[in-house]
Amino acid sequence: MPSKSSARLAALTVAAVCSAASTIVLTAPAHADSVRIHDIQGTTRISPYAGQKVSDVAGIVTGVRTYGSSRGFWMQDPDPDADPATSEGVFVFTSSAPKVAVGDSVTVTGTVSEYVPGGASSGNQSVTEITKPAVTVVSSGNPVPAPVVVDARSVPAAYTPAGDSAANGSINGLALRPSTYALDYYESLEGMNVQVADARVVTGTDPYSELWVTVKPHEHRNRRGGTVYGSYDSQNTGRLQIQSLGPTAGFPAANVGDTLTGTTTGPLDYNQFGGYTLVANQLGTLKSGGLQRETTRKQSRDELAVATYNVENLDPSDATFAAHASAIVNNLKSPDIVSLEEIQDDNGATDDGTVDATQTVTKLIDAIVAAGGPKYDWRSINPVNDQDGGEPGGNIRQVFLFNPARVSFTDRPGGDSMTAVGVTKVHGHAALTVSPGRIDPASDAWKSSRKPLAGEFVFHGRTVIVIGNHFASKGGDQGLTSQYQPPARSSETQRHLQAAEVNTFVKDILKVQKNADVIALGDMNDFEFSDTARILEGDGELWSAIKSLPKSERYTYDYQGNEQVLDQILISPSIRRGCDFQYDSVHVNAEFHDQISDHDPQVLRFRP
Repeated sequence: MPSKSSARLAALTVAAVCSAASTIVLTAPAHADSVRIHDIQGTTRISPYAGQKVSDVAGIVTGVRTYGSSRGFWMQDPDPDADPATSEGVFVFTSSAPKVAVGDSVTVTGTVSEYVPGGASSGNQSVTEITKPAVTVVSSGNPVPAPVVVDARSVPAAYTPAGDSAANGSINGLALRPSTYALDYYESLEGMNVQVADARVVTGTDPYSELWVTVKPHEHRNRRGGTVYGSYDSQNTGRLQIQSLGPTAGFPAANVGDTLTGTTTGPLDYNQFGGYTLVANQLGTLKSGGLQRETTRKQSRDELAVATYNVENLDPSDATFAAHASAIVNNLKSPDIVSLEEIQDDNGATDDGTVDATQTVTKLIDAIVAAGGPKYDWRSINPVNDQDGGEPGGNIRQVFLFNPARVSFTDRPGGDSMTAVGVTKVHGHAALTVSPGRIDPASDAWKSSRKPLAGEFVFHGRTVIVIGNHFASKGGDQGLTSQYQPPARSSETQRHLQAAEVNTFVKDILKVQKNADVIALGDMNDFEFSDTARILEGDGELWSAIKSLPKSERYTYDYQGNEQVLDQILISPSIRRGCDFQYDSVHVNAEFHDQISDHDPQVLRFRP
């Protein structure tokens, strides 16, 4: 999943570039025979007037956007038709700050446009707009049409119809069925004044002053207040993104489980960063749910604790070292082995050929000591410059931290960025040919992606082989609100190849030693129910330990109102067979607005 703090356009700067509007303030009445807004919106996602000029379209201004590139206003017909499929609202794109106010009665002459946020290649639905407008203000101070109440009863249980096979799976041309499908229901309200009440937050406020609520408080709820995404058919229909038409300085800093009490009201928009969005001109009052960061228990003397933690592009210039150290020491209770993802090189995103990360790792280790934790040792392999994806110049890689007072690392020289680690037999047991080593780094499976880091550890005389992973991201996949249903997941093709490589390597280990203790862990960028996980697990060579948790507790990441699994710890049969392992996803980041990473860490405890 793309990092929430990665560079992107603000969600409100997604409008097409159109010519500047002309705004005329007159008092002439609208033509009685002019086209109405519901005629423009029509009964499908595409306007029957797309590309045509319309004249004297009448409405009441319900919201004005004066900032960003998507400047304009929403207007709504106060006299709706009887068809629930036809929206009574539309966005008028002016490009410059519009000279209208909420409550103005206006007529608009312009061209109907179907604008696709993110571009046609994104697969997103389009927004019906009137562009190049000439606007006439007829009167001011009129009552705004009453908002449509969006709640658990109004939103259907089914998420979306299947796309039209004759149109490459697009739903654009299908007649809207707003009483049957959630996406059709939201589309039937596009541009209209809508309202939610006492809505629980299911994704905390992000750096772009956005949050997500649910209007279905019981839909796949977990005990911490979130909404869990448990399958490709469990999109969670009650999720809705909230933005504000007011200043971002006043936007609530919300965590999962908080509530926007009272009413939140505004036009229903659609953007490339989440689809249907209530752009509020009236925000509810934030009521805290009191969510606290989790703490796992300390491992016992005879338990090995192995954790994975994506520290989100950590480099020496960051201000998060103390917070990450506190999470490792206080929330994870200083695991014996920590497999880190997204450790950047010593000058971060400066693309000057630097690949070493000694300063980055040392600064983290020192911060852990300062937080009261152990003096970790570490192992890693520098990547080839700019060959492992991630932020250009950052050279992210996996790093093993380990507590030398509890566990030892078996060093076998020869591992470097391009040498493939293999498996051999030493005294009847499986051993790595190099340690640390990278799995088949020349394979196309790892092109522009992180290569798995394999290392051999010893705990109480027992060898444990750990494989740290960071699979290819979900960037490029179509969103859940795509016009193509089901959405295409193009990124998983590479993850399937990567999963097969890791599974094959684990098979090689188990062929040499059937009862070898093997752990493959990290940011897999895919769900526990995905084909990526199925390929990783193979014929039982590995098993995703997060499946030992109740379904409502299976999440490591929170994206667009869906709490989901991206990070996993997979275990070999010898670890699973004993049934004495414990797995914990420790929720310290994903649910909070002041997160230091967008991933939650996980920890596995077992007795080798």
